Amino acid sequence: MRELAAGIAVEAARQTLTRVFREGGIVTPALDARLLLMAACGVSHAELIRHPERVLTEDERTCLVACAARRLGGEPVSRILGSRAFWGLEFRVVPETLDPRPDTETLVEAVLAALPERDAPLRLLDLGTGTGCILIALLSECPGATGIGTDISQASLLNARENARRVGVASRAHFLQGEWLRGIGGSFDVVVSNPPYIARAELAGLSREVREHDPEAALDGGADGLDAYRAILGDIDRVLKPGGFAAFEVGRGQAAAVSAMMADAGLVPALPHGVAVVHDLAGIERAIVMQRPERGGMAKKELESRAIRASLI
Repeated sequence: MRELAAGIAVEAARQTLTRVFREGGIVTPALDARLLLMAACGVSHAELIRHPERVLTEDERTCLVACAARRLGGEPVSRILGSRAFWGLEFRVVPETLDPRPDTETLVEAVLAALPERDAPLRLLDLGTGTGCILIALLSECPGATGIGTDISQASLLNARENARRVGVASRAHFLQGEWLRGIGGSFDVVVSNPPYIARAELAGLSREVREHDPEAALDGGADGLDAYRAILGDIDRVLKPGGFAAFEVGRGQAAAVSAMMADAGLVPALPHGVAVVHDLAGIERAIVMQRPERGGMAKKELESRAIRASLI
């Protein structure tokens, strides 16, 4: 890359890379330039700011040029660096895992808002755990909780275990290979999932970064995008405690259908003021949290009615 010539200084490299990325159509050019420069130089953002005049070594410049070429080729920064920040924590990503998204933090927030007591000895179940980011984020906020994450990919599970170790929750997180609820025994206070929810016909229209670098198994939700929800909800009463919470991430336009499916499974809105569906920062319906009534609770028809009337925020 001619723009990043030998002898270039840190600040000049940052500005140059930001311009090149912007011209290349990258959505977050300044952020991506900063992250790659930090990685190539092995320093923090503060160090970049403190020493803008420092000249990159030839090894640093070579690394930066290689990283920039990969980014311009459509590879996400997280895939280049091998990690992604989520919930203020750093998660290692591997080719078999979905890249953690900021949108999914909405699901974590919704679960935490529903819990009456975070310090309780809760049992959590994360279906399709991937990097383990949802389960690990919840465990980091709930010191008395333990959890199980399941995935069909052995490589994903090995990576999730490593992420749990890095965050310091490995003793409270366990990971099992399996598809959704198959083989899962016991009962849980929270069942959470960010399942594949892209309709199969829409996969080809996804952005290049997603289409080429996220595993298709983590995206393909079947003909209408709802196959995983059906599989989970068809068996959820076997593992969800009375009074327990079920929480899902959903795609754009899916909240009504998934809410109705959850009502059919006997669940009611769980968040304050009867809310079931939570919007992400872009205003999209992104997370649904419902609760299994305590034994002797309302009849199923009333549960369905409450679910349909649930307010949206």
